[in-house]
Amino acid sequence: MGGPHPPNPVAGADGPVPYTESPPVDFPHEPNAGGPPYVPVPPPGYPRRRSKRRLIIGVLLAVALVAAMTVAIVYGVRTNGANTGAAFSEASAKTAIQGYLDALENRQTDNIVRNTMCGLYDAVRDKRSDQALAKLSSDAFRKQFSDVEVTSVDKIVYLSQYQAQALFTMRVSPATGGPMRADVQGVAQLLFQRGETLVCSYVLRTGGSY
Repeated sequence: MGGPHPPNPVAGADGPVPYTESPPVDFPHEPNAGGPPYVPVPPPGYPRRRSKRRLIIGVLLAVALVAAMTVAIVYGVRTNGANTGAAFSEASAKTAIQGYLDALENRQTDNIVRNTMCGLYDAVRDKRSDQALAKLSSDAFRKQFSDVEVTSVDKIVYLSQYQAQALFTMRVSPATGGPMRADVQGVAQLLFQRGETLVCSYVLRTGGSY
């Protein structure tokens, strides 16, 4: 029983061989095995392409908004009869002013009131004071002139999309007789409403207001 023991294979001449930890093993199918946590990296150019796409979408939305606003403005202008080029041409202004002066000359009270009420005529119920004022304006005009003809519209100043004032020249025959004058100027305040040009007021450059 007590025979000699066989030599220990792990023992050296000076005693047991110390234990050493084996290095970690990398597995080829696991990314970054044995290293820090794996963080996926997007392919090159990916964020830039995404930002560019967002920029393009933003620009297209802005363009669409501007176009919608433009359409709304144009529609509003057309529905309110605010095309100043068509409303206040020299020809239409001349016609409106001549019609108003003819109404003063011929004492057409309703026509005078319709103009001087400047768009309110249909809504006002009691027009007696306006008609009295129109008769006074006609009487004053007839005391100055026996005949009036608008010869030119010298300048139109647009106050808004549907309001303007016009400087015009007229040829007049004095009511008291004497030579005809061809250089008398006046200023008319005009309003364009529902396809009609109204003379809200008229002032002679040399005198009173009518």
